[in-house]
Amino acid sequence: MEERSQAELRAAYGAALAALQSGRAETAERQLRAIQAAAPGEVNSLRLLGLALLAQRKLEPAIETLERAVSAAADFAHARTDLARAYREVGRLAEARKELQRVVKQAPALDSAWLAYGDVLVDLEMYADARYAFEQARRLDPHCARIEQATAAFVAGDRQSAEGIFRDILKSDASHVGSLCGLAALALGAGNAQDSERLLRHALKQTAHLPLARRGLGHTLLSAGRLTEAETVFRELLKVEPENPQNWVALGSVYTRLLRQTDALAAFETAARLNPQQVRLRLSIGHLHKTLGHREQCEGAYHESLRMDAACGEAYWSLADLKTYTFPDVEVGAMRDLLANSSVDESNKAQLHFALARALEQRMQYKDAFINYSAGNALRRAASPFDIAKFEAKSRRVSACFDAVFFRERQGAGFRDSSPIFVVGLPRSGSTLVEQILASHSQVEGTMELPNIVTMVREFDHRDRQGDGYPERVRAVPALGLAALGRRYLDETRPIRSGRPHFIDKMPNNFSHVGLIHAILPRAIIVDVRRHPMDSCFSTYKQYFAEGQSFSYDLEDLGRYYRCYLSLMDHWDEILPGKVLHLQYEELIRDPETLIRRLLAHCGLPFESACLRFHETERPVRTASSEQVRQPLYASGVGYWKHFARELEPLRRSLGDCLERFAYLG
Repeated sequence: MEERSQAELRAAYGAALAALQSGRAETAERQLRAIQAAAPGEVNSLRLLGLALLAQRKLEPAIETLERAVSAAADFAHARTDLARAYREVGRLAEARKELQRVVKQAPALDSAWLAYGDVLVDLEMYADARYAFEQARRLDPHCARIEQATAAFVAGDRQSAEGIFRDILKSDASHVGSLCGLAALALGAGNAQDSERLLRHALKQTAHLPLARRGLGHTLLSAGRLTEAETVFRELLKVEPENPQNWVALGSVYTRLLRQTDALAAFETAARLNPQQVRLRLSIGHLHKTLGHREQCEGAYHESLRMDAACGEAYWSLADLKTYTFPDVEVGAMRDLLANSSVDESNKAQLHFALARALEQRMQYKDAFINYSAGNALRRAASPFDIAKFEAKSRRVSACFDAVFFRERQGAGFRDSSPIFVVGLPRSGSTLVEQILASHSQVEGTMELPNIVTMVREFDHRDRQGDGYPERVRAVPALGLAALGRRYLDETRPIRSGRPHFIDKMPNNFSHVGLIHAILPRAIIVDVRRHPMDSCFSTYKQYFAEGQSFSYDLEDLGRYYRCYLSLMDHWDEILPGKVLHLQYEELIRDPETLIRRLLAHCGLPFESACLRFHETERPVRTASSEQVRQPLYASGVGYWKHFARELEPLRRSLGDCLERFAYLG
């Protein structure tokens, strides 16, 4: 009979443990109180009861329960560790530290105790000791070798193996911090910031200050556009790890997104001081100088990168991307030699091809320039394939979803704020120029290519099991939900605005999302900047994009993509007449004042002559056109494609009859 009773208690304990591990702390508490009633003072269930209470934030009862457990079993290291965690939660840090000092002396191999000890030491601002404690926790983790194996697989691009290892560990330890952080990194890499945050919040319930988890959370918040939260996380992390260059890079990335470019530059320079051999940091410093208009320092940083690594393709391309930099013969020769070297990797070779092509263009060697553009694009296409048929199908779905009925049924929905001005179109079509003109107005501030709308689209995609829920999932959002999304957009962008009545969101690819924008922000202003298809597509083809825009690496894909763009813009004109102003780049060059007056009128703004002198406006510009918009208008880019007419025949064929719409431009 007694054996049966013990078996029943063990089964009840197992059920309570399972309930607690699955997040059902209240159920676990009821089951554990029943066990205690049957076996008063049984220390394992008593300790588990304390954890169930702690999980429900019933802090004082948790402390009383865990104190009973350690009183009954003084050497119960796990219970004493949990008691220290409870003490920490109520601010009794000295007592928590004392308990953990006892545990790590008594049971020095208990990784959870070192983890808890690190949290307490951070709270006590004993950061060096905290770093030691966290490292001990990592080293003593029984799954340490498997975590390192999974991390190596992740870095090598084997996401499936990495995920398998992390999930396998979680089967035996549902709260394993390293595995939760690993899965969060995988989710973030797949563009799912929501899943990443959920996993990291669970990890941070186990340890409040572990740098691995805090850094992951900071990157997740940055990806989600929650910039001030991300800044707070990284600044707190730097208290624990002030000498870790990763943290300074992360903070610099946040400052870049917050348009605090001077602060970003200081952060990257600190990272470079801590890791002086890292070429990427020197390149980032050059990019920031470019954004700030510091031409001399920018070129100096790129040349310093080449002194550090003579085969650095990105440094050569960065010089080329200044648009007005002239490569001397010695650098052209160096690029040719590197391209002939079989040991140079394909990523570097791609950028070298683009840079050499730009140098040959400057010398009017158009045929050889195109050969290099073609080679660079082929390498980029192999590395970042693009499914143009899938994009065409997606575009048709967007048109079908956001139809006249959709907006008629949602009349009056959305958040009614007119401050955003969305500038859309295709890359290299003049959108940065239009942004600079608008940002020269006293009532408008320029920002950057904001990812917030694209992030929302990605979230809708992830609502579908196949990751393809947009646009159809938008139909399920009620009117209040659409307004909430509009309000969220404004809240997320507020940290980068200084208070002017209007601000610019210049993400060209938002042309696909005009319907979503109008649904959540019906009073938002939208401007479409377009350029002759041949010039637009060829200019895009000549541009090495660090990420995104993978449609641009094939001439036929470019033509089909441009046709999708025109079709969608025609659709928006049909169902939302007058919503979008179409501004033709060539007409803007030919008659700037007339077009600028039309642009300002569409935005509800009075004319200001400063908009004609846009090149005098001092502001950070992050796009590929940053140098060009600091010059007066020039027409040399109009019809430039004709130098390459024979090579661009596949593009002309792909564009087809849509070219007839632009014949009037000459």
